Amino acid sequence: MSINIVVPEVGESIVDARVAKWLKKEGDSVRAGEALVELETDKVDVEVAAPKAGVLQRIAHGDGADVKIGDILGEIEPGAGTSGTTGTSGTSGERNEATPVSDPQKAPAPKASNVPSTPSARKAARDADVPLSSVKSSGPRVTKADVERTAAAPAATRDQSSPVEPVVTSRDLSSPVVTSRHQSLPAAAPGAMAGKPVVTTSARGETRERMSKRRATIARRLVEAQQTAALLTTFNEVDMSAVMALRARQKEAFKARYGVNLGIASFFVKAAVAALKETPRINAEIQGDEIVLKHYYDIGVAVGAAEGLVVPVLRDADRASFAEIEQGIRDFAKRANDGSLTLDDLRGGTFSITNGGVYGSLMSTPIVNPPQVGILGLHAIKDRPAVANGQVVVRPLMYLALTYDHRIVDGAEAVRFLVRIKELVEDPAVLLLES
Repeated sequence: MSINIVVPEVGESIVDARVAKWLKKEGDSVRAGEALVELETDKVDVEVAAPKAGVLQRIAHGDGADVKIGDILGEIEPGAGTSGTTGTSGTSGERNEATPVSDPQKAPAPKASNVPSTPSARKAARDADVPLSSVKSSGPRVTKADVERTAAAPAATRDQSSPVEPVVTSRDLSSPVVTSRHQSLPAAAPGAMAGKPVVTTSARGETRERMSKRRATIARRLVEAQQTAALLTTFNEVDMSAVMALRARQKEAFKARYGVNLGIASFFVKAAVAALKETPRINAEIQGDEIVLKHYYDIGVAVGAAEGLVVPVLRDADRASFAEIEQGIRDFAKRANDGSLTLDDLRGGTFSITNGGVYGSLMSTPIVNPPQVGILGLHAIKDRPAVANGQVVVRPLMYLALTYDHRIVDGAEAVRFLVRIKELVEDPAVLLLES
């Protein structure tokens, strides 16, 4: 009796997915626990493994198909045709004791490359035509960054790389990968991205690209936020002189002690927590006709990634030290780039911070991340004239923006929130005492 391969439950907020890539074809033998297909969701990717050893009898939804949780992806005929593919040492598959000993006069058949790797790494390897076995991993799994580094190396150097021992990877969660049906690409299509399915629609070089699940979800949620919340943005300006002076004095000692640079993000996370304690409705959400005030501080920090902005969450930021905050943000940035953020990294959050200043933005109006009701926007630090003690002086200044849901946050509260952050950042000694 055939066994169904179903779309698993990935997370409480995820109800659908897209078939990113089948790793097996109909008629292929599979081992129990072997990855069969990669699914792309709006937050993370998941590999669906074979529940039993056997033969992949039917694929119900091909690459690029949209599916719901619980849908049948395909069927496995258990037990049939598995003698040639089971018995790999160290795997989770079922060992077939009747497998004949190979003829010593014949060279063994090459094994499929099952190097431990993230889905984004495997896609990058396919796009760049780089065997995963030739990629030197910087960690326990090959990442997209590892593949790109290998692809950029001269071919001769790449061939001399030490191969990674093939093993079967277990089910993992990582950041979304755009993988759908590949279509023929015109030669030198303008603006075409490697590995992306595009359709030329005019002689002038237009291309059409299907949105990834993440990008489609970002678009939908941003529109929903503006349609369902009464969003308003208020601004202030902060003098960064004291923070920059403190960083200059302490950066070397901080780096030597904690192994991470002292950035500005930790100052604003700490200042935001202190300000949220004084204006609790900015750390709340609306559920029906009730306001849910949250007495914990899980701060989302926006991080740029290849497939769009992600907002991993620093849990209990009020209890974290400056070093722990900086280490957490650096880890998020690294894993956003190599595709190893998990659903738990992105789930929840009571308030968010986004820094457009890293891209040179001088001012913006960020959009809240529902069901949160507030988001703090940081911007570029620029030397500008300021008045101090009756004198015009040049100071490093930054514009702050707070977008909030006016349904439960009054304008006065929003102004007090930004003023408190300004006070704390301009006097880091008070911020340290508040922490």
